[in-house]
Amino acid sequence: MKVAIIKYNAGNIRSVDNAMKRIGAEAEITGDPEIIKSADKVIFPGVGEAETTMKYLREHKLDELIVDLKQPVLGICIGMQLMCKSSTEADNGLVECLGIFNETVQKFEPTAQINKVPHMGWNTIQPAEGCPLFKGLKKDPYFYYVHSYYATVGANTIATTNYINDYSAALHRDNFYAVQFHPEKSGSVGETVLKNFLDL
Repeated sequence: MKVAIIKYNAGNIRSVDNAMKRIGAEAEITGDPEIIKSADKVIFPGVGEAETTMKYLREHKLDELIVDLKQPVLGICIGMQLMCKSSTEADNGLVECLGIFNETVQKFEPTAQINKVPHMGWNTIQPAEGCPLFKGLKKDPYFYYVHSYYATVGANTIATTNYINDYSAALHRDNFYAVQFHPEKSGSVGETVLKNFLDL
């Protein structure tokens, strides 16, 4: 099986590659359109800022490439957010993203009860019943998060998490899947999600 990890101007990509090695999968970190298009599975991970990253994707035509992919694709963290319709993580207040999912990305607004942003650490998810990405996991599994922005809950939501408010922990539409948490930093439960993705 050929697995491509999309290389672009985002951090944390190497840790995803290391996680793939731990589950016995070989992946190639690449920005080459032909290699990405010919892969059996594609992972779009990263840590970064939406506006700058979308600009990079457009300049390198990776935005068009990702949207047109037909094989299973998994977005992680900023990868998930960039697959949404738009994000408020921009100097002018709004940046148009890839639009694969109809949900929008907004910043956490601290409350009197919870004033810590970013959301950092372990939290549970509530997955939709029968979702293949979460096959074999126990009820309310814990995953590791680091993020200040979140995707709203909508038609593409397949798992939710609550921090300040409910938000999308995972999204799915057609061949596209995405998670806000970091499976590569979430121990055995994260490895299960990655294995389930490879089994799609």
